Amino acid sequence: MRVAVFVDGANFFFLQRDGLGWFADPRKILTYLARYGEVVDAYYYIGQQTQSDPRQQGYLDALPSMGYTVVTKPIKNIYDAQSGGYRRKANLDIEIVVDMFNTIDQYDMAILISGDGDFERALQLLRYRGKRVMVFSTEGYIAREIRNVVGGHYVDLATLRGDIEKQPVVHEVREEPAAEETAQEEQPPRSGRARWSGWPSALKTREETDT
Repeated sequence: MRVAVFVDGANFFFLQRDGLGWFADPRKILTYLARYGEVVDAYYYIGQQTQSDPRQQGYLDALPSMGYTVVTKPIKNIYDAQSGGYRRKANLDIEIVVDMFNTIDQYDMAILISGDGDFERALQLLRYRGKRVMVFSTEGYIAREIRNVVGGHYVDLATLRGDIEKQPVVHEVREEPAAEETAQEEQPPRSGRARWSGWPSALKTREETDT
């Protein structure tokens, strides 16, 4: 079974932060999804600021080494007539659907990590084309339209916490030298470069009310 994974990054961020209350490790996600077959492609879609936040850039730079193809779009500031202010927007739904169908001959099962109801028709058409579909999201962030399309092929990420949760980075603590060591020449402490240590808040790309 060939599996292709499509991650709606903005939707994924909010369902983790506001729905689950914890964050998943992208590498662990692919490891878990491998139980459904060979993961032949994994796409991660996210809006990106023109002047990228270092935290966001570090996270995006790490994704390819984990097995993801990263698809970005510049974040736009859109005027809101009701509030008189601007809101940030970077919707990649079209890019996700286009890639689903451009690569349709390369996979047998499409796994969507998003609860956005805008994907209802795309998932229906994939099933009509003989593809298996699964959706991973969580309660309160999965649209009814999506639940109706996939039926029992929906997995609540909350049930996978033990398998996919990102663990905090443990920093090495240097112990105080023993008394007999103080007479020796002090060596400079070793420093290490930590891998990305958390989901950057800079990944917020759409209004919190979006799904």
